[in-house]
Amino acid sequence: MGVLAYSAERMSFYFDDEVLAHVQVVATAKLRRHEPFFLSWRDPQAVGGGRSAIWLHPSIPLSFHFDSHDRPPLDRQLLEEMAISASGAGGLDLSDEAHLSRTAMPSHNAMKRHDLPMTV
Repeated sequence: MGVLAYSAERMSFYFDDEVLAHVQVVATAKLRRHEPFFLSWRDPQAVGGGRSAIWLHPSIPLSFHFDSHDRPPLDRQLLEEMAISASGAGGLDLSDEAHLSRTAMPSHNAMKRHDLPMTV
């Protein structure tokens, strides 16, 4: 599980390393261009379910930590689809596969537990 640390308070959000690697690439590209956007996902039942969203902006501290020493493989098509989604009115929704044709984003929960397999 990778960690997305957000804001000066360093709120931590846990994602599968592969999902987090894709988010990192998209966020880096958008924030370099000073294009803020929402990032949202479904919360696991273990933390009460529901949905979460954060506003990603160049002025808000953001860091990524991965469990693996190796960089996860990146899917170029998925990156393009995520970038298009992030530029839309709703931002990048990791739980919405309507605009993400690949299955790298789990349909039941963007924040994953270790016991759930990752499919690409």
